[in-house]
Amino acid sequence: MIALISGRVVSNSNSETIIMTAGGVGYRVMVSPGAAKLCIIGDEVNLETYLVVREDVLDLFGFANESEKKLFKNFVSVSGVGPKTALHLLSLGSVAEIALAIGRGDLEYLTKVSGIGKKTAERIVVELREKMSKEQKSFGEEILSTDNAAVVDAIEALITLGYSVLQAREVVKQIEVKNKTSEQLLREALQKIR
Repeated sequence: MIALISGRVVSNSNSETIIMTAGGVGYRVMVSPGAAKLCIIGDEVNLETYLVVREDVLDLFGFANESEKKLFKNFVSVSGVGPKTALHLLSLGSVAEIALAIGRGDLEYLTKVSGIGKKTAERIVVELREKMSKEQKSFGEEILSTDNAAVVDAIEALITLGYSVLQAREVVKQIEVKNKTSEQLLREALQKIR
């Protein structure tokens, strides 16, 4: 199993990159949105990887960090979710936001991905909700950081006030969150919604 790839980025598109290793071998890697941001042509990069083996193809998937890789592996463990769909699910937001959505049973959030209907989203929630709550510490620092805690609090406050999860997330994404408390974020979000 190829668990990590290190080398120079030769080409990069939105979801696929080619990395030339020191041994002179170029690997085509389908990358998560987070990993795609790291892959600048000409730069050296280290990516966590996951190899999917089928009878007619070997696909290598690359991730910015271990928590993205873990979430990807959880998604592909769900019946009806293939590796390419799992990669698209990672484009919904940060690992923390996705784990929170699954923990909350937010079907509307999950169905924003092409190929994920209501039944598949329900299956993801049923099969992963418990895993997400157990693994939230391993998705770790991202969830526990002050900025993200304030963002989560602001989103939850908006939901409590009667806004949909989708509305709450979208409005908070439009706000500069660095060094702000949840109260400040909530105030700004309410001004933007009105």
